[in-house]
Amino acid sequence: MPASNVQTFRASAYNNAWANHRLLTACAGLSAEDFAAARTSFFPSIAATLNHNLVIDWFYVDALEGGALGPKAWEIRIPYPAIADLRREQAAVDRRLIAVCEALTDESLNGEVRVNRISRWQVERCDRLLMHLFQHQVHHRGQAHAMLAGTPVKPPQLDEFFSIGEAPLRAAEFAELGWTEEMVWGKHGA
Repeated sequence: MPASNVQTFRASAYNNAWANHRLLTACAGLSAEDFAAARTSFFPSIAATLNHNLVIDWFYVDALEGGALGPKAWEIRIPYPAIADLRREQAAVDRRLIAVCEALTDESLNGEVRVNRISRWQVERCDRLLMHLFQHQVHHRGQAHAMLAGTPVKPPQLDEFFSIGEAPLRAAEFAELGWTEEMVWGKHGA
């Protein structure tokens, strides 16, 4: 059975959460000093980069849920300087994004999302906003991944997308996340 656009966005939300889980699990092996240490990248540390991803997720996921949070999302640039707290909060917003994508229909995917920009309401089509959000996450996770390579912690593999033949390789992580292949792909796609 061919995948629908809706299923592709649902799988992308799961893949996004899985990549965040992998990266933040690896970062949990860093000392607080290594996590916060100044490094060369767009944001000056692993902590700053991953906190940026979190607050931008808050911003866009809130809009996708119909909220009006807007730029208040990033009033505190690094709301979670400790990795354990950041992991918890990133997992929470990842679950929210999965819920948004689980509720998608062809109609809602083509519908409008209003984004509070304080001085105006930006209107975007839902699929375009989701593509932007996933691309944003990939971009900054890649930066954090590169910075992690300069620490004693080995960076995890993040360049995968749920290959059927590699399901056994991710089974333990899926169990940690409380997922099954059927949750991601449905009965016929697992």
